[in-house]
Amino acid sequence: MNKKLILILILAAFLRFWQLGSVPALNADEAALGYNAYSLIETGKDEHGNPWPIHFQSFNDYKPGLYVYLILPFVKFFGLNPLAIRIPGAFLGVATVYLIYLLVRELFNDERLAIISSLLLAISPWHIHFSRGAWEVNVATFFMTAGLLLFIKGLKDQKYFVYSVLSFVLSLYTYHATRVVVPLLGLGLFVIYSSELIKNVKPLIRAGVIGTILIIPLVLSLVRGGVLSRAAGVGLFADPGPLSRLEEQRSQHVDFTSLPAKLMHNKGVNYFLAFAENLMEHYSGDFLFISGDEIQRNRVPETGQAHIYSLLFILVGIWWIVKRPSKEIFVVLLWLLVAPTAAALTFQSPHALRAQNMVIPLTILSAFGLVKILNWLAKQENKKLVTTGYWSLVILISWAFARYQHMYWVHMVKEYPFSSQYGFEEMFNYVEENKHKFEKVVITDRYDQPYILSLFHLKYPPSKFQNEHQLTPRDTFGFSTVRTYNMYNFVSIRSWDQVRTEYPRSLIIGTNKEIPREANVIKIIYFPNGEIAYKIAAN
Repeated sequence: MNKKLILILILAAFLRFWQLGSVPALNADEAALGYNAYSLIETGKDEHGNPWPIHFQSFNDYKPGLYVYLILPFVKFFGLNPLAIRIPGAFLGVATVYLIYLLVRELFNDERLAIISSLLLAISPWHIHFSRGAWEVNVATFFMTAGLLLFIKGLKDQKYFVYSVLSFVLSLYTYHATRVVVPLLGLGLFVIYSSELIKNVKPLIRAGVIGTILIIPLVLSLVRGGVLSRAAGVGLFADPGPLSRLEEQRSQHVDFTSLPAKLMHNKGVNYFLAFAENLMEHYSGDFLFISGDEIQRNRVPETGQAHIYSLLFILVGIWWIVKRPSKEIFVVLLWLLVAPTAAALTFQSPHALRAQNMVIPLTILSAFGLVKILNWLAKQENKKLVTTGYWSLVILISWAFARYQHMYWVHMVKEYPFSSQYGFEEMFNYVEENKHKFEKVVITDRYDQPYILSLFHLKYPPSKFQNEHQLTPRDTFGFSTVRTYNMYNFVSIRSWDQVRTEYPRSLIIGTNKEIPREANVIKIIYFPNGEIAYKIAAN
């Protein structure tokens, strides 16, 4: 293996595994994946008593199940802890750095371009962020990259088509968004390489039949369960904005029932415009290079999804490839075009999580630009210009990378302590030591799904939980939760006096605003920034 590539993979591993078990703090989605794996190990059923499901009901969001099955052996051997459930994501993140090297080399037969692509992905904020956690999307991106690599290899040796289809199918079992992106990517690949594929269709048909058989369980799970209703809950059509705009537009006509009013202003037009706007927001400079996602859990403060220098490299790369189009270039542009389509079909946009696979084509374009700049510098006869150019690139890349690391390790945990739910582990350690003194434990539901974090940190027996709880009806966003099991109660603390009266002889845990000064506070838990996360009061 290339020595440069080995060093890049070591760097990628360090950036993804360093303090993986503690930074960032565990969030509710990660806890759900881990506890469901633990439940399968202990009982052969998920947390709600469903045996070996394809989709995990969880918060009624029906998480795709492949990641849960990937972490099963790690939870079995290392126990239920954040590191155990994050290892597969971090490992496959490093593996994707290797895959992009293989993909670019296979596409363009350019070793330098392949090495630089792997380096840029190794230090990519977008890729590092979602490699450092139990994020199914990062695993899905690995399988998509593998699928494309094997497809390109299949053009030379048809036996790889089966493995390509297998990789793409695995991505469908891993994350919801791939169920939109992968078919579009596959259709585009067929169009681009139709002349090559038609020459020898038998291997392609065989791979297609195998793929169809493999997705049958997934399709059955989709139509039988509540997966589609969950998708509808976050889908673009759940956004009332285009309908409100429709009513406003028609009301401005003299006759709002007239044919022109209906032709110009209707659901189809307005929702298409909303989709197009969502799609284009994923290519905006602010999202990509300045601020990133609006959702705190998906971002680092004052950091875009890509380093700021990527803007220069991408522009140069696009300028170069427009002058020299090829099928291989069209593959990269195809992926870049379809990558955010699933995210654009939801009402939260731009969305770094759902569009994370976009990092691969963007990285390749960025690598194209950097290579062309380096090639241009190498041809210059002015040594001062060459030296200045090289040092400028080194300083620019190093500064951007160092600043990203600084914002990640120093500022993120202090500015966004709520997003990764800091304080829960300390809270439940205290609860476990003191719960025998009380009849009930009451915990605020101020932060996301506290019941699953309690199950995770307490390692509560799944066999007991399956018989003790009940999911609430879905809220407006399609989520459900658990309000009570055993002695634990998760409530909205709107009135201290009401909660105190309703839960006598209880340990009551709330935020600083929810627990007043006059309460008998016996423990205070702080966020990393020094602010009060929780007050624990004895009632």
